Amino acid sequence: MAKVASVLKEEITRLARKEIKTETESLKKASAQYRSEIAALKRRLTDLEKQLSHALKAAAQGAAVKPVPESESKIRFTVKGFKSLRQKLGLTAGEIGILLDVPASTIYNWEGESSKPKAPQMERLAKLRTMGKREAMKMLESLAPQN
Repeated sequence: MAKVASVLKEEITRLARKEIKTETESLKKASAQYRSEIAALKRRLTDLEKQLSHALKAAAQGAAVKPVPESESKIRFTVKGFKSLRQKLGLTAGEIGILLDVPASTIYNWEGESSKPKAPQMERLAKLRTMGKREAMKMLESLAPQN
């Protein structure tokens, strides 16, 4: 009889652990999402604080306040995203370099994480992200004779 009781106790413990795991899984996902949202809000807050301090300094000096464009802060560069964009468009490093007005060696440096694109290239890259394969090829054909 003691054997049945211990087996029953082990089975109850196993099922309880399983239930707890399923219940806590959704909580873990939600907390991870909340943490990322909090981090994004903190970044936004620091950007706004910087803008405010610049505006206050400019106002103290009597200069006109120049707002920072919202689009600059939204453009991000990741190597993985850049490689997938290049594959999606079916372009070589040289071809995407022509579209972004940089040499192929710069593209390899970006993909090798030894450098990152500057603001003008980031703007062109953002435009390139909105294009499809055909549109990129047409643009490449129109730019190729010029270079």
